[in-house]
Amino acid sequence: MKSNYKNISTTTLKWYLLAKQKLKNMEIKKYFTKRKLLFVIIFAILGLFALQIPTTGVVGSEAKFTFFDAFAPITGAFIGSIPGVIAVFLMQFGNLLFHGAQIADAGTIIRFFPVLFAVLFFTRKRKINLIIPTLAISAFIAHPIGREVWFFSLFWTIPIFAYFFQEKSLIARALGATFTAHSVGGALWIWFLPLPAEIWISLIPLVIVERLLFALGISVSFLAVNNLLHILEKKQILNLGFQIEPKYLLFSPKR
Repeated sequence: MKSNYKNISTTTLKWYLLAKQKLKNMEIKKYFTKRKLLFVIIFAILGLFALQIPTTGVVGSEAKFTFFDAFAPITGAFIGSIPGVIAVFLMQFGNLLFHGAQIADAGTIIRFFPVLFAVLFFTRKRKINLIIPTLAISAFIAHPIGREVWFFSLFWTIPIFAYFFQEKSLIARALGATFTAHSVGGALWIWFLPLPAEIWISLIPLVIVERLLFALGISVSFLAVNNLLHILEKKQILNLGFQIEPKYLLFSPKR
């Protein structure tokens, strides 16, 4: 009897492990189809070009904001969170190599990460969209200078409010994405490249203008890419293999 039970247990374990492996493979295939991999490369190349168009400098570092900050967050909305994050990372890594792999200061490294979280926010509504800015606020005010300028972190309540409207409003979605990136960047910046309290205070009007422009840029970029992909698919120039968002189509072309 014991031998039979042992055989049954071994067989059950084998079937369980086999089923688990199949599910894992299905998840990988779901995220990384050949067509999605192609679009990861396409978006990475477009983002690399966007990185060459500077907009403003970053205070306290030689790093710069570029048009990339208005383009990169939308990638996950088309190809999914994980492929989108990978595409954005490849954009930045390719740009680093393009410029001779020179790391000017800690700001160059920090700039790699915030936009990855913007991709996650913009892709779809989920609880992590609330968790990230909340953690960023906590990390910021845990720093002595952060406690002096605690009100600066109020900017990062914007993604928390935007979370509740991001499925209804494109501008709320864009604001949530750009301020999520800002929250991660700010929380890292204050610990690794601390600036005097006076500088943080002086940045407030700049942040307002800069992030509103980025939110507008993200919205325009998304509408442009969403409609362009729809046109190309309708004209049978591209077979996308992923869903665009119909409610943001400005018009529906005839074949």
